[in-house]
Amino acid sequence: MGNCGFCRFATGASALVLAVLAVPAVAAESEATLDEDRTYAPENIVVVGKWTGYSVTDGSTSMKTPTPLIDTPQAVTVVTRDQLDDQNIRQLGEALRYVAGVSMETGEGHRDEIFIRGQETTSDFYLNGLRDDAQYYRSLYDIERIEVLKGANALTFGRGGGGGIVNRVSKSADFGEGFVHGNASVDTFGAFALATDINQPLSDSLAGRLNATYEEFDSHRDFYEGRFFGISPTVSLRPIERTRIVLGYSYTDDQRVTDRGVPSLGGRPLDDYDKTFFGDPDFNQASSKVHIARMRIDHDVNDALTVNLSAQYANYDKVYANVTPSSTDGSTVTLGGYRDATMRENWIGQGNLVWQGNTGSIGHTLLAGFEAMRQDTQNSRNGISFATAGGPASSVTVPLARTIALPPVSLGGVARSRDSQLTVLSAYVQDQLEIGDWLQLVGGIRFESFDLETRDVLSGTPGDRRDEKWSPRFGIVLKPQESLSIYASYTESFLPQAGDQFLILSPGDTALDPEKFENIEAGIKWAPRPDLLVSAAVFQLERSNTTAPDPDGSGLSALTGKTRVRGFEAQVSGNLTKDWHVNLGYTYLDGEIRSDTDAAPAGTTLQQVPEHHIAAWMRYDVTHRFGLGGGIVHSSKQFASFSNAVVLPAYTRVDAAAYFDLTDRVSLQVNIENLFDEDYYPSAHGDNNIQPAKPLSASFGVRVEM
Repeated sequence: MGNCGFCRFATGASALVLAVLAVPAVAAESEATLDEDRTYAPENIVVVGKWTGYSVTDGSTSMKTPTPLIDTPQAVTVVTRDQLDDQNIRQLGEALRYVAGVSMETGEGHRDEIFIRGQETTSDFYLNGLRDDAQYYRSLYDIERIEVLKGANALTFGRGGGGGIVNRVSKSADFGEGFVHGNASVDTFGAFALATDINQPLSDSLAGRLNATYEEFDSHRDFYEGRFFGISPTVSLRPIERTRIVLGYSYTDDQRVTDRGVPSLGGRPLDDYDKTFFGDPDFNQASSKVHIARMRIDHDVNDALTVNLSAQYANYDKVYANVTPSSTDGSTVTLGGYRDATMRENWIGQGNLVWQGNTGSIGHTLLAGFEAMRQDTQNSRNGISFATAGGPASSVTVPLARTIALPPVSLGGVARSRDSQLTVLSAYVQDQLEIGDWLQLVGGIRFESFDLETRDVLSGTPGDRRDEKWSPRFGIVLKPQESLSIYASYTESFLPQAGDQFLILSPGDTALDPEKFENIEAGIKWAPRPDLLVSAAVFQLERSNTTAPDPDGSGLSALTGKTRVRGFEAQVSGNLTKDWHVNLGYTYLDGEIRSDTDAAPAGTTLQQVPEHHIAAWMRYDVTHRFGLGGGIVHSSKQFASFSNAVVLPAYTRVDAAAYFDLTDRVSLQVNIENLFDEDYYPSAHGDNNIQPAKPLSASFGVRVEM
């Protein structure tokens, strides 16, 4: 932090902090009582009701303790159920486009994949604080809120998560009231969705809830279609006064066309082919079936001591096939492809003990916990063959046209087959000290034993490695007043060299230590009213132990690669008034490779990391029955890959919405995406799989509550 360049950056960022804190005067009005039909949510991770507008005060996921969000020494963005409903968003990727500092990878058209603070991940996804790390698309029909926790933090979540993690908090059965909610929507492309949410208390100690949805996909892209089905029952029990048990299960079945986007030409996405499908619609198919069963027990031993136990079993069956473009010269396009299948089973158990008390004049919130995980994965890939005049070929070059004409495609032999078993055992302890009314200290450490055994099935080559790592966390929070926190923190995380899916360890990688992430962050959080939070932070994230060519010329990999991201972010979230709900964010990122790596040489700008990113959404209720909504997403230009040869141009997308309550139980809404019909490319997977965004479109929905 003493580096002069960073000091100059921090000085400039300070000016932005002051600007952000200059919240409109309306935020300083006396506390207003919110609409009675938007009730407050409980202050714990198990959600049993609606959130209040866009307001969130719960920081329990970040700390694993009952800590207010304003007192967590970490930047956190939360998207509430109300915001998801107002935006008519049903998929995780759609929601994360509205989180500043998170940029989207296309995920090869078959999975969620994102960049957080410049760190790419396919696996740092969680459900109720437990890993949900397979490669698939996640629906939000049974989700109460989304939490994006920024910065490395292995103490809370374990290995990975170098730039941050995404946690989904599920809906659960509510003892309070019975209800039946239903909604339906259709858009101008013909895609539609149906969903229901039914809750029924059966007694003072038993309640059940059922969420279900069916969707059919369509878009501006030729041949794109698909369908999704999901069902998620939950049961809540209170067998004794101080104990709560939540049982849940979800099943999702997703089938869709695998759309890899368009290639590049001249350092930019190929013009005039935004609707063209560069594949074979009969072959380009993705399918995933996911079962997740979970249980959580919370027990209050006494007023000072609580314990919780969680368990999760997940079964993932995923297959996708694709023909994909690899290059174009403006008159022809070259395509190749493959078929990939993955089966995975996860067993996870976690336990936490939280004690709140005092030693003398010092207050404590002490956390002690453990986590155990077993993961079995089988992955295989087949090549493909094109029937050309010269005989079968693994790739083909055809004329560039509005509709691509391909020779027949057939499945080839097995190109690779991999089997892996992962066992993880962790224990952690953390103490939050309260020294007087103005100072809080956070300190903790996690020990993690990470045992990975892999096998290349075709060659029989094993790849085994065991790592045992200590991951610390330190933080300080100053409290000049109850509604204001000033914090600084240091956190670490690590990632073994097998990639974030842990499918294979090469013989060379078995000798290499994990990558290391170090995050230094300082920020401020201010709650001018209880349901509004303003925050800003500066940070530096350094990644080391990245593989690089051995400088001695041995041909082996060396752990000398380093990258660094420096940034600033600011956010306003909650309710400016009882009728005006906002979630506004801005992020500045400066990311580069600091020394040669296997991916690129020193000086290379990190891929898909825009320098400036704005994500803002708000809703204003004009009358008791009529409301308006609107949003903006702006991204400066970014590079599609580490080659820095292809640029995704800067763009600004504007959305709008209107809401009308026909009765107290029936409401209508219309959502307009890309209001000004901007042509842009929000994501990519390398230089020649670039996803064109939707043009101007609208969706029309109806909601019924009983």
